[in-house]
Amino acid sequence: MSLPRRRIARTIAGPALSVAALAAFAGMLSACAGETKTVGRGGSAQWPPASAIAERQNTPRTTTATRAPEPATAASGPVDPSDPVAVSRVRERALEVLGKAVDQGSPEERANGIEGLTQVPSRLPPVLRRALFDQNPGVRAVASMAIARLRIASMVDEVRPLLSDPSPLVQSAAIWAMAANGQTVDQSPLAGMLRQSEPRQRAQAAFIMGEIGNRSAVGPLKDAASSPLPRANPAEVRLMSLQIAEALVKLGEEDAVHEIRAALYPSRPEDLEATALACQILGQVRDRPSTSQLVYLTAWNERQEGRMPAEVRLAAAGALAKLGNPRGGFIADEFARSDQPTLRAQSALVYGETGRFEHLPALSVLVNDTNRLVQISAATAILKIVEGDTGARTGVR
Repeated sequence: MSLPRRRIARTIAGPALSVAALAAFAGMLSACAGETKTVGRGGSAQWPPASAIAERQNTPRTTTATRAPEPATAASGPVDPSDPVAVSRVRERALEVLGKAVDQGSPEERANGIEGLTQVPSRLPPVLRRALFDQNPGVRAVASMAIARLRIASMVDEVRPLLSDPSPLVQSAAIWAMAANGQTVDQSPLAGMLRQSEPRQRAQAAFIMGEIGNRSAVGPLKDAASSPLPRANPAEVRLMSLQIAEALVKLGEEDAVHEIRAALYPSRPEDLEATALACQILGQVRDRPSTSQLVYLTAWNERQEGRMPAEVRLAAAGALAKLGNPRGGFIADEFARSDQPTLRAQSALVYGETGRFEHLPALSVLVNDTNRLVQISAATAILKIVEGDTGARTGVR
């Protein structure tokens, strides 16, 4: 059984970003069922992710699974993680893949390419200047969020016009970018989004409020969580509720984590998408009390009654990787050669979350995959490992 394709992109994260998660958004290719999550250090589980939204904005979607393989490069074979020259080559291949994505890719690929390049901030300014004027709202939003996460104060004047963008998604991302860079900005549009009847708008507003970190948002968030949406899709309302709970946790409302933990115990097939998102959120907020149930979800494979989808197992594996549990890498190994591109992409992102150089050989193969989004996920993961904590080379985080 597979989950609906809803890219859980976790947004760009941390002092550096995280491809995850939009919210990632929140980040680059993350995902339950192929939803990308944005990559970074300290991202959030944004739903819907910006890159996923990029797909939905009336832009013809490119089918990546049928694209021809990229030409072989010096990094086309498994890399020896102990060889600095080989590591440098696979890093260059990762930068090449992401460069092509932002210059020539579909909206989804452009958004994910931006998220991947947040691992190398020096490469971003010219990319972001173009992306802020992209015809696709999802791409504009991802660019604004990158500026927020990385606190690129030199670009606030270029973000300012997006405060009046026709897309609420872009407006909210621009508000975050301005606030994160010390600018006085009217945040009332976020409260307005929380009152909308569309769950995705409420979820996006909640994500941004959680990232901005102003505790005055607690009351409106709780009101939004309790306000009924009788005409909305129940599954989307459930995902929205988890997003609101995540924002409340970030704002210091620790009791809100119980709702997220409860989603780790699905009782019906229709609960599984929420379970995958809950895994991602709990990994992002580093909720260690959830570790045992996350391990259980990774172990509940399709040979057992209930057939836990691979997407859920990989989402749990990604959370465990963020918590420093080595099981995350083991689960990624299981799906890195799947015949489903979304699972290969998700596996690549899990490898990146581990931060361990030992996974570079597998990633050096995935970065040359025939599927462009798998390549982008692998490139993001490679940069996350190579540009991250050097202690990861020996497994010490």
